[in-house]
Amino acid sequence: MLKFDPNIPVYLQIMEFLKKKIASGKLQPGEKLPSVREMAQMFGVNPNTVQRVIQELERENLIFTERGIGNFVTKNEKVISKMREEMAAKMIEDFISSMNEIGFSNGEIMQLIKKKIEEER
Repeated sequence: MLKFDPNIPVYLQIMEFLKKKIASGKLQPGEKLPSVREMAQMFGVNPNTVQRVIQELERENLIFTERGIGNFVTKNEKVISKMREEMAAKMIEDFISSMNEIGFSNGEIMQLIKKKIEEER
């Protein structure tokens, strides 16, 4: 179960969780999602909250619904790729902004990233 941040609407946190699952490939294109009821139990929330998540993800074309069958991850790889790029851009912007706030220049940030990548090899 997710640990929810009380400062962010729960439905947005569930959306972000599912988007990360799609972006990482843990939820594959065309894969069936658990039912609204099952997800409500999984996340410990009201089914109406999950229904809102489903509606928002459908609006973003990340999932589609087949009446009477269920909800599925989009099969459109371009939609998934675009979402991944948008998520990455946001993470990078947030990271750079946070690093700038504590006094690092963009050049210093690049050096730190390169050093960390080298350590990971």
